[in-house]
Amino acid sequence: MRYMYHLLIFVPVAIAGELLHWDPLIVFATSALAVIPLAGLLGEGTEQLVVHTGPRAGGLLNATLGNAAELIIGIFALRAGLFDLVRASITGSIIGNLLLILGLSLLVGGLRHGRQRFDRRLAGVNSTQLMLATSALIIPSLFAISADSHHPLSIDALSMGVAVVMILIYILGVVFAFRQGSSTPAPEHSVQSNHAPWSVRRALLVLLIATVGIAGLSEILVGAVEPTIKALGISEFFLGIIIIPLVGNIAEHLVAVQVAAKNQMDLSLGVSVGSSLQIALFVAPALVFISLLFGPELTLVFNPFEVIALFATSVIAALVSVDGESNWLEGAQLLALYAIVALAFFFLR
Repeated sequence: MRYMYHLLIFVPVAIAGELLHWDPLIVFATSALAVIPLAGLLGEGTEQLVVHTGPRAGGLLNATLGNAAELIIGIFALRAGLFDLVRASITGSIIGNLLLILGLSLLVGGLRHGRQRFDRRLAGVNSTQLMLATSALIIPSLFAISADSHHPLSIDALSMGVAVVMILIYILGVVFAFRQGSSTPAPEHSVQSNHAPWSVRRALLVLLIATVGIAGLSEILVGAVEPTIKALGISEFFLGIIIIPLVGNIAEHLVAVQVAAKNQMDLSLGVSVGSSLQIALFVAPALVFISLLFGPELTLVFNPFEVIALFATSVIAALVSVDGESNWLEGAQLLALYAIVALAFFFLR
């Protein structure tokens, strides 16, 4: 993944483009490319810090900072009033992890190793948790369709209540993993791939620099969203569903595919499914609470097509993992469904 850090050259380019008022499309593209290596540094800094904290504290760190880049981008989008973009990025992150990244992992791993096996019990637990998480996201949308549209306060209250419950479930899951002494798979991969771990000071410094950099570039990125949508003729949904999730998660995505190629499917599924769980149970409800700082509340009410896509994706991901085995054809099927969903959101207005 070291080659990805060459994209750091776009950090000063994006800043210069913002200050010199370049074409918004160029500003959006350069700021998006600049966020990618900073998100990678954020993940690597977290993993290196885990080397010093141990597996239990490391699991808590990864659970907290795993999707920090997406959370930061979401905060700036909320401040700009782009609520549809935020909801679309939540949906897109879950769908992208379960269809695009899991699909690529199964395809690459299956082509290289044939039939691959993983812990069926752990996959079953994650699948159940995923179904519960996506159901929690879907319920406010179904309520909004069924309830009287003249009572938006009930929808706001329901979204807030659901967010509270989701955060509690997320905390309980972290506590359970902490007491079991389980560690997240990412630190193990990091330790294996880095013979000379960073010092604590260096890891903290990288985390600080990456966080500040992502925050600054997120503001530039979000500021160029509306002009980019008009220039390209695409919808805000497509940008949020496809582009934004890739920007914030591509480093983590590459790890999932790389370890699948090494026949470490438990680790690969842990990255893709675990990231989806964190988005659904932590990032989404956290953004609901954070939105209160900027005025109107972010409700967890998605459009009907997003609801269908979320439900179908979680069901198919559960079916793929239910037997504890995978092959390249299953990966190709997941990728085909992702292409269909992306195409549908491209035409959605």
